[in-house]
Amino acid sequence: MSLIDWIVLTGTLAFIVIYGAWKTRGAGDMAAYFRGDYSLKWPTIGLSIMATQASAITFLSTPGQAFEDGMRFVQFYFGLPLAMIVIAAVFVPIYHRLKVYTAYEYLEHRFDVRVRYLGAFLFLLQRGAAAGITIYAPAIILGTILGWSLQLTIVTLGGLVVVYTVIGGTRAVSETQRQQMIVMLVGLGIALGLILWRLPAAVSTIDAVRLAGAMGRMNVVDFHLDFSNRYNFWSGITGGFFLAMAYFGTDQSQVQRYLSGRSVGESRLGLLFNGLFKVPMQFVILFIGVMVFVFYLFVRPPIFFNGPLLARVAAGPQGPELAKLEQRFDDAFAAQRAAAEAFVAAPPEAREAARGRLRDEAGRATAVRAEAKALIKKAAPDADTKDADYVFLSFILRYVPQGLVGLLIAVIFCASMSSTSSELAALGSTTTIDFYKRARPRTTTPGEDLFVSKLFTAVWGAIAVGFASFAGLIDNLIQAVNILGSVFYGTLLGLFAVAFFVRRVSATPVLIAAFVAQTTVAILYFASDIGFLWYNVIGCGIVVVLSSILETLRRH
Repeated sequence: MSLIDWIVLTGTLAFIVIYGAWKTRGAGDMAAYFRGDYSLKWPTIGLSIMATQASAITFLSTPGQAFEDGMRFVQFYFGLPLAMIVIAAVFVPIYHRLKVYTAYEYLEHRFDVRVRYLGAFLFLLQRGAAAGITIYAPAIILGTILGWSLQLTIVTLGGLVVVYTVIGGTRAVSETQRQQMIVMLVGLGIALGLILWRLPAAVSTIDAVRLAGAMGRMNVVDFHLDFSNRYNFWSGITGGFFLAMAYFGTDQSQVQRYLSGRSVGESRLGLLFNGLFKVPMQFVILFIGVMVFVFYLFVRPPIFFNGPLLARVAAGPQGPELAKLEQRFDDAFAAQRAAAEAFVAAPPEAREAARGRLRDEAGRATAVRAEAKALIKKAAPDADTKDADYVFLSFILRYVPQGLVGLLIAVIFCASMSSTSSELAALGSTTTIDFYKRARPRTTTPGEDLFVSKLFTAVWGAIAVGFASFAGLIDNLIQAVNILGSVFYGTLLGLFAVAFFVRRVSATPVLIAAFVAQTTVAILYFASDIGFLWYNVIGCGIVVVLSSILETLRRH
């Protein structure tokens, strides 16, 4: 990056952190640290909720997902607006009335401490792992830019996020997330505008969309019911609904955002704001990835998007063989570009034939890239040859003007800081409230509680950094986070669904049903081809139905 990019990057991040620290200085006890003294208004809550979910993975992996697979991932979010309505109507008033620190306190109010421990444990298990992935994603960027080793980058970045979170607490996280989300939205608009501006003069936006459709990338909605298909309308509107219900209604990293609202009304408006804008935002991020795909139909892309790894192989014994593949890729790309230009210029009656030629030539170019990946794997057996997460980063570093590179990198860092800080704060609060405080019979002072809260937040930061070291073994980061959530969220949502809506069920039946549900979902994950969104429906359904049956048997 240039000097001006570094100035923009460091200036943007420094302003956000300093502003957040100044606005939230003086948290003197655990209530202020974890709940922010119930002071947040709905715009801050709404932007904070969006920022918590929009991690750096969203801005790295989602465009890469669209580059390779098209727009169909947007269906994942179709159930989210409905979930926001249910949570705002049912969950929020109960949480506010009980003045809980965590969502899992409510499970003890409704059942007993065993169910509370189980709910909190399921949250800690999946969110602790997810926090590691959200640290790993931006570490890819910094390592690529600075030439640092990935492990050093993970430790450095993770350490900075941990310090920022431990000092700030929940209100600091929410206040800074408002600024971070504004930077993210501005950056998204600039990125989309730059990509469209970089297209050849003869290619209009409509032509670009038509090209994307011809290449199977505008697959926004699929009404075909297929349980092995991860992304279709039915999995999104049902499985996505259950996942959103679990994430926003039972995951402490999100619940903590609207528990800080100054009133039930403010919290509800914040959730509805998220429900209104989340789907369009994800559509734009995916559309950016699709437009990058179209851009690379006319401009030669790298044969492999992970530049440092490609350069390492080129300098090694396989360098000559890689050079031959680069030459073949040049020829395949030239034919692909000619086919893309012919498709744009083709009259409607000749468009189908032009589409067939374009897909054939693109298939040949893709085949050469696959050979290059196989060669890279041979040269570096321990390296990850899944380069989709580098697609958007590669475009930014190669084709975005100076100054704006720094801003777009700042967008990704803001996303990382906002999401990771929320997760660590939630992990710290859950460990402190649901385990440490609940298990200690003696009364503690506010100062002791605050110290323990910060200590647990720091410990979870260290665990997340450790897990981030293994995140490179994962195929696609955005899918990994959502699969990880789906494996546990169905059971967790089932506990809360029974608590809210099936009042006659007692603790022991719901506890047994939860263990059965979690075991079933784990078996399905390892032994079936069912799309992961359905895990949320299955897990929740088993808990609700089985606990009701067991309660009926117990009473008779």
